[in-house]
Amino acid sequence: MCVAVDTACPFDDEQFDTVFTNGSLHEWSQPQDAFNEIWRVLKKGGRFFISDLRRDMFFLVRWFLWINTKPKEIRQGLITSINAACTPKELKEMIKGTRLKNCIVAENPLGLKLTGVK
Repeated sequence: MCVAVDTACPFDDEQFDTVFTNGSLHEWSQPQDAFNEIWRVLKKGGRFFISDLRRDMFFLVRWFLWINTKPKEIRQGLITSINAACTPKELKEMIKGTRLKNCIVAENPLGLKLTGVK
């Protein structure tokens, strides 16, 4: 799936049973457009799963990730990604007005996930 690209995906409507992406939502310049593309290419009954980091993670979790990121040269990229990530509240606002319906936004100490069925 090409949702990280901010253009229409080169796939027919209702072509996929499942669409998933992990750790890229914070890179999308037009997430609402990507959500609509996910909906468009999913077959009826198809499932989607989107997960990413969360900007509002507890500082000790952030510290743990920092310490355990190896090689240490990529630590700055981790922090940049965390700072660009959204919060669960922001994600809920982001999906309003998109074609993704009946979504579940769930959170854990590291990140968040958005799941649903077309």
